[in-house]
Amino acid sequence: MSTAMPDYVTDVATRARAAARRLAQAPSPVKNEAIQAGAQALRRRSQDILAANAQDVDVAKAADKPASFIDRLLLTPERIEAMAAGLETVVSLPDPVGRILNTTTRPNGLEIRQVATPLGVIGIIYESRPNVAADAGALCLKSGNVVILRGGSDSVHSTEIIVACLREGLKSVGLPEDAIQTLGTTDRAAVAQMLRAQGLIDLIIPRGGKGLTSLVMEESRVPTLLHLDGNNHVYVHQDADQAKAIAVIVNAKLRRTGICGAAETVVIDRTIAKDLLPQLITALETCEVRGEEEARVIDDRVVLASEDDWDTEYLDRILAVKLVDGPDEALAFIAQHSSHHTDAIITENSDVARRFLNEVDSAIVMHNASTQFADGGEFGMGAEIGIATGRLHARGPVGLEQLTTFKYEVLGQGQVRP
Repeated sequence: MSTAMPDYVTDVATRARAAARRLAQAPSPVKNEAIQAGAQALRRRSQDILAANAQDVDVAKAADKPASFIDRLLLTPERIEAMAAGLETVVSLPDPVGRILNTTTRPNGLEIRQVATPLGVIGIIYESRPNVAADAGALCLKSGNVVILRGGSDSVHSTEIIVACLREGLKSVGLPEDAIQTLGTTDRAAVAQMLRAQGLIDLIIPRGGKGLTSLVMEESRVPTLLHLDGNNHVYVHQDADQAKAIAVIVNAKLRRTGICGAAETVVIDRTIAKDLLPQLITALETCEVRGEEEARVIDDRVVLASEDDWDTEYLDRILAVKLVDGPDEALAFIAQHSSHHTDAIITENSDVARRFLNEVDSAIVMHNASTQFADGGEFGMGAEIGIATGRLHARGPVGLEQLTTFKYEVLGQGQVRP
């Protein structure tokens, strides 16, 4: 580890802490104006962003990164516009800070209010997706939180320009630019220092693969909000509308294979597999389908699966298929292999659908809908930080409300405790 690295990260975090005190008191119109100015800067500097992103993509291609990785890294004019529009959506949302969550009046006349407040300083460690910088910056700013971004080395040039646009927005309204910072180093020691910055950083959010998440789980001394991998299932029950099931699965798998909401395993009732599976494989076209020998007997286009396939987040044009004898076996299989991100059922049987929604212990559970809707924007939250798969503080899409905590305000008229 560089001997200068602890001092560098401490300096960044100390400036963030100072900015947090000011940002927490910023009125909603000022925060909104800063975010709007950031969106305008993204559009104005779109050519700079595309040029920087091209550098990052060229490096990734030279390193022979997979197509799914390149897709997550790549920015286009449409994706930049989507980033800017996402910021404007955040502007339109209610400010979560200062919400009265609950009010109680005690018999002695004390009024006790539970009031939403910012978390403070949030460190976000992510990998190849440069749009995370825009989403996280806007959400943290709106919710009164300061953010320290540590993007992967693969997106370093893209992230630098995006963050510069957001800081331009802060400066334009007189808010501290240090409210949004990115670590100006690709040294991995910086991550270790962030994880040890208790007292300066209030929350760490990792957004990446198993390696990053495992590192954060094992090493962090700062509280964490974890986003695990998306090993997502679609269960096709025997009472499914098969045309609907095929359309949903094709979208869930192939709309964008490289996102955490992509389906990775389809579970099919044996009673309909002989009819459904060949149609599904044809509809999936160039997607490789892996399954057990009984699935290969139905359609020889199925590639023989290994045990590892049931636990793999492919993020690619690969789909695993498991045949089961009804809901009991399907639910047991999903409980064993799901990463508790997003799981869906396709059925016209409302009783079976309700059982699935009740029993599947995932952050997002769906009925007759594509898993690719697992997204804060689709949930009406504007942008999102990620999908939290744990059980504490926040679960599912992490938007504005999930980036707040609360305090109690006690209002009296001179009461004393007997």
